[in-house]
Amino acid sequence: MPDPSTDTGVQTAELGPKQIRKIVDRFRVTDGADFKLKHHATDDPLPDIVDKSQAKALLQQGVQRLSDLQELLYANASWSLLIVFQAMDAAGKDGTIKHVMSGVNPQGIQVTSFKAPGPEDLAHDFLWRINRALPARGMIGIFNRSHYEEVLVTRVHPDILEKQGLPASLIDGKKFWDHRLKDIAGFERHLARQGTIVLKFFLNVGRDEQKKRFLERLDHPDKNWKFDIGDLKERGYWTDYMAAYEEAIAATATEQAPWFVVPADQKWFMRLVIVAAINDALEALALKTVMPTDEQVASFAEARRRLEQEP
Repeated sequence: MPDPSTDTGVQTAELGPKQIRKIVDRFRVTDGADFKLKHHATDDPLPDIVDKSQAKALLQQGVQRLSDLQELLYANASWSLLIVFQAMDAAGKDGTIKHVMSGVNPQGIQVTSFKAPGPEDLAHDFLWRINRALPARGMIGIFNRSHYEEVLVTRVHPDILEKQGLPASLIDGKKFWDHRLKDIAGFERHLARQGTIVLKFFLNVGRDEQKKRFLERLDHPDKNWKFDIGDLKERGYWTDYMAAYEEAIAATATEQAPWFVVPADQKWFMRLVIVAAINDALEALALKTVMPTDEQVASFAEARRRLEQEP
């Protein structure tokens, strides 16, 4: 896996669809064989290619294009799109969803935030509640946290797993986690074969940047509500989480369900990459405007005649 901080040779003034795609490709992971999280910078690694002064216009263009593509997706009603966001606390998941999806018709999108599983969830396999939240054909589904919590927070805190009611003989150290990761990869492969595009984004925020954002939440009364003392506790497991993320991404990155390890220290850059990656995936579907059938055209003519005859 090449280091994304190396030069791409793309000039700022020449930024266009192909150049933006090249930027996106630098963060796309489709084969985890050599994946190492340390090779992916958390700060903006491309300051000579795109800067903040350009980003607002580029993001607006991207959001508008996403709106157009979402209409085509909805009208065709054949493909669906599942977007997965995973990150450490304060990485910017909620804000990213708000900004990237700001121009999308709410009728064609659903956002699911997965909290701790309840009794009914625990009575089933760990993918049961995920299946229930998948987007229908023509829809965009967003998972704010997802099935990956079961190989992240549950792995960092094994006591959670002990409460899930699984047969003791099946919980067998690393072998168990290998099986669970293979199950996730198989699940996503199945979705791809059924017409669901799966895009997974790890918002890669640095530990120092997270500290800065936590302090901002404490310093500003209007942001106090965002701070949870539990977030500080989880920060203490940073190394464990990074190891879990690295293994999860390495085991489940595929062509059909790629990961995008996006630098999250600069929110404007992160959002630009994310909207570009989504648009790139939708563009690849080559969706066409849905044309009416001859029968529908005839019904339109009759509808026009009746409307024009109204007093």
